[in-house]
Amino acid sequence: MPHPDLDPIDRRILGELQRDGRMTNQDLSERVGLSPSPCLRRLRALEADGVIAGYVALVDPVRVGLPVAAFIRVRLHRQDDRHLATFESAVAGFAEVMECYLMTGDADYQVRVQVESLGAFEDFLRQKLTRIDGVAEVTTSFALRPIVYKTALPV
Repeated sequence: MPHPDLDPIDRRILGELQRDGRMTNQDLSERVGLSPSPCLRRLRALEADGVIAGYVALVDPVRVGLPVAAFIRVRLHRQDDRHLATFESAVAGFAEVMECYLMTGDADYQVRVQVESLGAFEDFLRQKLTRIDGVAEVTTSFALRPIVYKTALPV
């Protein structure tokens, strides 16, 4: 459900910043139909409220030598708090892990990793992921190519 306190101008600000997070406040204010001062106040409020969590550069993984994307479904021996916390703490520290979700269904976790090669993936799997206490089973699928990849939320 959309945030109830966001009005149409806030949503336009978010939409514009998701398209270009480096634009100046002057450009942003012109695009959303506000003068610069009220636009900046709204922007700062969105940041302070945590609606805007941060700013990043989107880097092409192929161009930085990380062309292999793997999606790993992980099952644990037990789903108690200790095993969940152990797993979550470990994967949070692995640079290769881009996303990790606690799931419903036949897997406990869905993990996306980005690596330089199949050999690097094998090393990650054998030296890191399967050594986490409590991991019972992993099943991997490799992405052949992205079809839809979005970072902008439909605000």
